[in-house]
Parts: sequence; structure tokens; C-alpha cells
Amino acid sequence: MNTVSSLSSTELAARLAAGLHLRTGNFTTRLQTAIPSVARGIGLLYADYAIEGPASFADFHLELARPRNPRRWIRPQVQLLYDGRALFKPLPLDQAFPMFEWGLNWCISSRAHRYLIVHAAVVEKHGRAAILPAPPGSGKSTLCAALVGRGGWRLLSDELTLLRLDDGQLAPVPRPISLKNQSIELIRGYLGDAVLSDPVSDTTKGTVAHMKAPRESIEQSHCGATPAWVVFPQYAAGAEPVATPMAPAHTFMQLADNTFNYSLLGVQGFDALARLIDASAGYQFRYSRLDDGLAFFDRLAAGQQP
Repeated sequence: MNTVSSLSSTELAARLAAGLHLRTGNFTTRLQTAIPSVARGIGLLYADYAIEGPASFADFHLELARPRNPRRWIRPQVQLLYDGRALFKPLPLDQAFPMFEWGLNWCISSRAHRYLIVHAAVVEKHGRAAILPAPPGSGKSTLCAALVGRGGWRLLSDELTLLRLDDGQLAPVPRPISLKNQSIELIRGYLGDAVLSDPVSDTTKGTVAHMKAPRESIEQSHCGATPAWVVFPQYAAGAEPVATPMAPAHTFMQLADNTFNYSLLGVQGFDALARLIDASAGYQFRYSRLDDGLAFFDRLAAGQQP
């Protein structure tokens, strides 16, 4: 199967203008756009992803287009269309690529109800996965980037943990890792060879950039993982690393608060989450240095008490 990297920049722009079928994990998205910044972002960050033929099935149909009003020229904007409908407010044109990322997150989290969907990063080593749910500002994505960029963990997702309802396995959907504000330069310096998109400022999340997912994680996106740990990270400037075990009932309630469709799935959601908690050790982890974070997760993977 061909990948995005098999297309020249001219061919990629032409395919996007007509509708590019892009494969990410178990999902195919038909993305249509003529916006150059989106083409550059896809070419840079999705180079290793499979593309499918124009007649193939797509789970989601997205279009990024400039509105047909004076905003095409005056303070230009971009509009995201889902199945031809405008469901979201337009954004400044320079936010077109982040809008694609946010829109695809919305598609999966609001439509993929064959999974229990948790707002959390998830990484895997030796077949066992660590789930990292956390609110904005906790350092979740920064820690996730360090784990997959230097720590030898496989990226399943930095935003959406997909728990299969039938067998309790975690389904990968590795995509670019979203970094914000100070985390952008921190990860650029910490990893050195990380591929990042150009930062986009003045978004609702501040300044954002996206880090390319490791090729190995993309190539293994057909391989699920077994949940083993639920870790609630919390970055605190100057803090020494502290891992606090959590009772299963507390872990259950905290994780349920971070799900998108727990209530919608009813008994299925409860049973799936209960099985995950039974199979996983829960921790709160407070840290300030990425090296301490990697050391903590290495101890988990080695079966040692943190």
C-alpha cells in the first residue's frame, strides 16, 4: 500500500484537492482541501501513513475550505466541513492544520462508539500499555512525546485511548502529538531529532505545534495492547518525583470522568471500564523533570515497584 511519502508535493496537493483517503489506525479519513499549509502539514507529519484509493470507504469525510465571503481576503479564515456541513466556527487561516487535527479528534471521540473512548494518552512497551488521562496543563502530551521519542515506548495515541468492548484490548490510533506553549521548545531540545510542525500562535490553546509520530508506531498500528497501568500525571515546577498508588474504586471514578461515551454505552461501558481497572494498577504521578518521568515508567515496564 502506498504512503503519503510516495507522492511528490505537487501530487499530494492534487490528491488533497480531489480528496485524499488517509489511513490512521482503524480509521480512514477522506480529507479534501486546497489550503497549502494543510498540504505541508500532511506531507511533513503524515509521510509514513497509508493512503487508499479514491473509491475506498472512508469513516469520516472532512473538508477544509476558505469561506466564500469577504473573509477570503480580509483577515482570512478556514472552515471545517463534516459530511459537507459546517459544524464548527471558522478559525483564522493559519490555524488550518491544527483545525484538521482537532476535527479528526472530534470525529473519533463523537462517532467511534464501538470503543470506550478515554481522553488520555496511551503508550505501550512489551505488550502492556500505560494510560495517561489528565486535564490541560498536566504535561500529559509532553511526557507522552518524551516516552515515545526517547523512552522506547510505542505510541498508541496522545489524545484518545480506544478500549475495545469485546476483548478489553486497546486499539492504536497513532497520530501527531499535540504540544503547546513552552512544551514545544522543551521537546525540541529534549529529543533533538523530533520532527515538529511550525508553531501556530493565538489559538484557543495558546501556541501549538505537532510532533511527528515514530514510524515504528505507525507501522504497528494494527497491533493492539493490553492495559496494565493508569497513571494520572501532574507536572509541578521544581517538584521531586512522587508516585502515589490509587485504590481501584478511585481509579475507576477518575477514569470515568475522562471518558467521552461512558454514559452513552451504558452497561457495556461500565463492564469495559471495570475490566480495565481490574487489569491495571493506578497511580498519581507528580514530577517536574522528564528524565524522572521516563525512569518512573521504566520501572513500571520492568515490573518494579515505583
